[in-house]
Amino acid sequence: MNIEVTDALSQIVLKENIVTDEPMSRHTTFRCGGPATLFLRPANEDELVRVVSLLKDKKEPYMLLGNGSNLLVSDKGYAGAVISLERLTEIRLEGDTAVYAQAGALNSGIASFARNNSLTGFEFAAGIPGTIGGAMIMNAGAYGGEMKLITKAVRVISPQGEVLEMSAADCDFGYRTSALKREGYVVLSAVLQLSKGNEKDITDLMTELALKRKEKQPLEYPSAGSTFKRPEGYFAGKLIEDAGLRGFSVGDAAVSEKHCGFVINKGKATSADIYRLIKEVQKRVLEDSGVMLEPEVILVGEFD
Repeated sequence: MNIEVTDALSQIVLKENIVTDEPMSRHTTFRCGGPATLFLRPANEDELVRVVSLLKDKKEPYMLLGNGSNLLVSDKGYAGAVISLERLTEIRLEGDTAVYAQAGALNSGIASFARNNSLTGFEFAAGIPGTIGGAMIMNAGAYGGEMKLITKAVRVISPQGEVLEMSAADCDFGYRTSALKREGYVVLSAVLQLSKGNEKDITDLMTELALKRKEKQPLEYPSAGSTFKRPEGYFAGKLIEDAGLRGFSVGDAAVSEKHCGFVINKGKATSADIYRLIKEVQKRVLEDSGVMLEPEVILVGEFD
């Protein structure tokens, strides 16, 4: 990235919030990944919009980063600007039953806010380890809930650089996808339509779901959650187990013994280890069952 672009960015974002060659292993739940050319932390929505507009205008590559919970970043890093949403975390009520959240707000934080205001409907997302921006892009879901069921509106930057408000219908949510993802929108914030509930009942349900996650998922290891999308008519974890891959490893990357749908970092796995493991799992499952698993994890950067 040339000095002209870097200087222009420093006119928008404070210099202390622009870092060069930032290791992405610090910012992904897999705990691996090489350096980003630039790493920026906009302080507010206005700065974010201006940064995206500048990078688009200069035709420089960029990506948005929430909690890094669904990313596998190459060991070679990312040759572009990573825009962190870690400072865009405002959550507030809109009316009696709607919740406004900026794109960088953690799902766990929104769930706690909703519970504290006796609002039900977001309990399913309390344990999804990401931000609402990422959840909107991926139509995140769990335990029978998904974002499309509670989304009232999403504020975005369009591929053409316009700031727009989209309805849930406009987002065209599908299984782990949306028009936001397919067409390259940047999420700024979302308004979630919840319902009045009882705080104790909400707390009890959140506790119950958290216990289920702890019992069934390898939360003690770095991972990106479910590694593969669920194939129609099947369960990815069952297909992987049936292919004899429970515990299968490449370096320190491994198929979880606890839940075969999860690839975990047992300590010092590289992104290349995880990538090779994913490719081998796809190959062996296809040979065993005829089903080609599609990764849910997003690959960033160059992989051999």
